[in-house]
Amino acid sequence: MKRYLAEFTGTFILVYFAVGGAVFGIDKLGAVGVALVFGLLMTALAYGIGPVSGSQLNPAVTLGMLLARRMTAAEAGRYAAAQVLGGVVAAGLLKLTVVTGAITDQTRGFGSTGFDGTVNATGAFVVEALLTALLVLVFLLVTDGLAVEGFAGLAIGLTLASVQLVGIPLTGASVNPARSIGPAFFADGERLGKLWLFVLAPLAGGALAALLASRLHRSRDAGQNVS
Repeated sequence: MKRYLAEFTGTFILVYFAVGGAVFGIDKLGAVGVALVFGLLMTALAYGIGPVSGSQLNPAVTLGMLLARRMTAAEAGRYAAAQVLGGVVAAGLLKLTVVTGAITDQTRGFGSTGFDGTVNATGAFVVEALLTALLVLVFLLVTDGLAVEGFAGLAIGLTLASVQLVGIPLTGASVNPARSIGPAFFADGERLGKLWLFVLAPLAGGALAALLASRLHRSRDAGQNVS
């Protein structure tokens, strides 16, 4: 149960504070500032709860771990459920903070992801899938087991910040179904109607990353055998 509680807590923190950074002050922080909030929080959480659960905090990462045969289907399902629940609870508290605190939503969409005039649905799907694939690929390559050790947490945090920098101007940079599901529930109906893309595209990216990681690990092992 500690692992699932860690995934719930970590996802809650990531959504409330990182998405909250955009909602509260993207006008002052800008895309770079919000990307840094995501990356720095992910780095801290990787070292803080990584030894407990691996600090996946993302159903797409969990899918990658499952396909890489580092988790059972039952474990992966419980991880994903804890992550989504953490995202929804965080978004609910974020909404309560905005309403009761008379705070202006600087994103005008409660930090939810979308593609309004910046890119069409096909482009958004491709961007989200490829950015997620990069994030999950790095996660799989720098972690040999479940726990994040050494400099792996830094690599994961920097990668998340990088994909946020690329994706924020186009889609808001989901790369994480749990990050998108929560805010979409508390945003307008249009954002909820587009939620399917920000669930399916990251999962497709996670699956692609697992395939690439298996090839790269195989190549690495083959190179070691030759030497």
